[in-house]
Amino acid sequence: MAASPVVPAGGRRQQILTVAAQLFAKHGFHGVSIADLGAAVGVSGPALYRHFPGKEALLAEMLIGISEHLLAGGQARARSSDDPRTVLTALVEFQADFALREPELIVVQDRDLANLPVEARRRVRLLQRTYVEIWVDALQRVHPGLPVESARIAAHGAFGLLNSTPHSAPGFDVERAPAVAAVLTRMALAALLDLPG
Repeated sequence: MAASPVVPAGGRRQQILTVAAQLFAKHGFHGVSIADLGAAVGVSGPALYRHFPGKEALLAEMLIGISEHLLAGGQARARSSDDPRTVLTALVEFQADFALREPELIVVQDRDLANLPVEARRRVRLLQRTYVEIWVDALQRVHPGLPVESARIAAHGAFGLLNSTPHSAPGFDVERAPAVAAVLTRMALAALLDLPG
């Protein structure tokens, strides 16, 4: 394998999750062994079993954890204002910030969700659907009379735009993240605020 990723500060369990996301994004879930993960965080492969029973459990915690984070963030922003445009703007900014700070997790979620055990996959899907419904509600409040299916299509379209950087800009420069986030946010809001009735 190529050079090891930088091990971030924090507890060992979080270090393993962060480095695993980097390696899974780069090489795919099946392209990374327990020995590879151990080497990347400076422990023996078998020592990882003290933290996770296996790669599937690690992937499950990674994807469930990020889905819970997104849902909690979405719920907080939905409660942050009575003005629907303010809520929609906050949701778009939150998703753009996540997409630019955690591009590896977007790649892993897109590509490796099917590698989760069945119950974990159901949990992630439920969390994701609940997060989408926060956007649907915000869109229907901004656009009274907008059909729910149209609101869902619009929400998923916004996710596609906001989450596109990991796919469209390999080697993305993190220093440019604020400027990129501002462009993507403006684009997403322009589309979402101008939906046909």
